[in-house]
Amino acid sequence: MNWGYKILFVYLAFVAGIMFMVYKTTLQKEDLVTTDYYSKELKYQQVIDAARRTDSLPEPVEYGVQGNNFVVHFPKYFNGKSLIGKLILFCPSDAHKDVKHNFTILGGTITVPITPSATTNYDLHLSWKVDGLDYYLERKVAI
Repeated sequence: MNWGYKILFVYLAFVAGIMFMVYKTTLQKEDLVTTDYYSKELKYQQVIDAARRTDSLPEPVEYGVQGNNFVVHFPKYFNGKSLIGKLILFCPSDAHKDVKHNFTILGGTITVPITPSATTNYDLHLSWKVDGLDYYLERKVAI
């Protein structure tokens, strides 16, 4: 085999490798964090202020898994007050595993049913409003 065939073989192997990578990338799922990221970015200062307000609470917000439920306990500071909010358990690896729950409660606790499978990492996004003030909590959670 002369050097011309060797160069041709290397070139064809390179082209075949590139074509294989292009094929594999077309099969890859693309789940965006959010579809309206630009409008959310413009309002992000409000999220920062709400997170600071949450950090300044006298007691922390407690959360965890109890059986097949995800439970959030709000501080005693909110007892007797009307809380309106949204809880999102965002799964970065698969949008189908996301859990979204709107709630309206009088202080206390919220319970959200979940379907635990293999251990999955979630991002907890908890936002609520009390007496015209916004609060926001974002944490990493393994379920």
